[in-house]
This record gives sequence, structure tokens and C-alpha cells, in this order.
Amino acid sequence: METRKNLDLRPGDTVRVFQKIEEKGKFRLQAFEGLVLARKHGTEAGATFTVRRVASGVGVEKIFPIYSPMIDKIEIIKRSRVRRAKLYYIRDKVARESRRQLRRTRMMGTTTASAEVEDKANEAEESVPEAKEVAAVGKDKKAE
Repeated sequence: METRKNLDLRPGDTVRVFQKIEEKGKFRLQAFEGLVLARKHGTEAGATFTVRRVASGVGVEKIFPIYSPMIDKIEIIKRSRVRRAKLYYIRDKVARESRRQLRRTRMMGTTTASAEVEDKANEAEESVPEAKEVAAVGKDKKAE
């Protein structure tokens, strides 16, 4: 209890939370690692903190009570300097960046596809003049 009270957990920290999960009468530890977006209610008994991580391309957020007996331990992995008390804007920022990356890959895909089409068209044009010459020779023979 005292270690949790003295734990200096701030928004911007990257933490690993070990949560006890009961399965078939036994407890196992499951780690949840991510960025602390917010800390609420100070040091009182109902104090919570919100952790966000991206799992399989999907953002997942969990709200943990600081003094919960179901939390085995909290490790602070990295500290970042932030200028906000609540980092909720990170949700929109990550979505915006992923959309931008998706748009960039689509553009890359269309340019490569159009380049291949242009190459095939150029090859076809190179072979077409020969066909035109043959057709022109055929017309000359008919005219004679």
C-alpha cells in the first residue's frame, strides 16, 4: 500500500502493469504495457490511471485502480516529458497518423500499378508500328 502511495505515476510514462487473473481456481499474472494517458483522484482510495496500448493495430485502453489487490505490481519503464495533465489527444493523433500511412501506401500502390500499365502500353505501341507497316504493304498490293 505504501509503495503504491509513493509510486510517482504520471501521464506520459510507459508502464507495465501486472494484473492477477483467476483461471480454474488459480491466479496467473498478465502484463499490460502502454502509455499512461491520465491519472485521476490523486492519492485517495479510489484513485485510477488509464493506460493505452496498440494491440494488433487496434488501440486498447484499460483503467486500473491504483490500490487494487488484483494488481500485483506496476513497473515504470520509461518517462516522457509531457505538457498536459491528460493525454486524450493521443487517441486522435494515432488515428490520424495511421490514416496518413494508409493513404501513402495506396498512392504508392497506384503509382507502381500505373507504371506497369504504362510499360505494357509502351511495349504494345512498339509492336503496333510493325503491324501498321504490314497493313500498309497489304493495301499497296491491293491497289496494284
